[in-house]
Amino acid sequence: MSNAAPRHAPLRLAAALVLGLALIAPAEAEPISVEHARGTTELAAPPKTVVTFDLASLDTLDALGIPVAGVPVIAMPAYLARYADDATPKIGSLFEPDFEAVNALQPDLVIVASRSAPQFEALSRIAPVIDLTLDPADTIGSAERNIRTLAGIFGKSPEAETALARLDGSIADLKAETAKAGRGLIVLATGNRMSAFGPGSRFGVLHSEFGVAPADPKLATAIHGEAVSNEYILETNPDWLFVIDRDAAIGQGTAAALLDNELVRGTTAWRKGQVVYLDPARWYLAGGGLTALQASVDQLAEAMKPKAGN
Repeated sequence: MSNAAPRHAPLRLAAALVLGLALIAPAEAEPISVEHARGTTELAAPPKTVVTFDLASLDTLDALGIPVAGVPVIAMPAYLARYADDATPKIGSLFEPDFEAVNALQPDLVIVASRSAPQFEALSRIAPVIDLTLDPADTIGSAERNIRTLAGIFGKSPEAETALARLDGSIADLKAETAKAGRGLIVLATGNRMSAFGPGSRFGVLHSEFGVAPADPKLATAIHGEAVSNEYILETNPDWLFVIDRDAAIGQGTAAALLDNELVRGTTAWRKGQVVYLDPARWYLAGGGLTALQASVDQLAEAMKPKAGN
């Protein structure tokens, strides 16, 4: 009996090797169509080098474990502080890109939002751009769409859906408390000035989607709110006063001293200990990010737990 291999064996072996290599070779990347606030942007493949001028998007990318190659120069929220050091290249400010720095990174994707959105066309000459500006009339809906958009681009949809399910449950629990909490007023303080925000405004999510009844339903919905005084706060007399200290968000807070006066001390909110200083970085800088949204809901829920004697 011969020990010689069949003469066709080498050919069959070679064919099998070719087939095996074909099966393990990576498939050609499919193009991605990304819908956003300005329409649709086509990506040739999942991006490998991403830069963002939007801190809400940085928040979400960080939460989903997606690397970011460039960020703006800004006093970062504490939980994003690692992006402030020299290890992460800087690409300009929230408003003004450093186009040379962006170009040097050769990004596959640039992300803008409200503050940087006017630079959409100029940045599009360098790389594909998406605009993830929030819709004040649908803050949570547009924020969740943006989170799903980023997750879908980078294959992180299961992780995003788990986090969003938790967020939606937390919002439902919060609304059960706010429904019986009375009227609320949200103000942003900077320097010695204050602005109040009502439903449909930049911070109107407090009313429209977190369920706090507005102390003044007639407030303007302008982007910078409506200028108000201590006298206005006393006259409006909210049950709850929610404060965003803009100066604290960028390094030095002044709102506590501004509000500690005879007029504000005369409100129901002050007398009942229902003045809540909202996390300024999460509301003013990173609002709409996955981590910021959950933390904001959690802070409100904790603040509005029933207190003894109230």
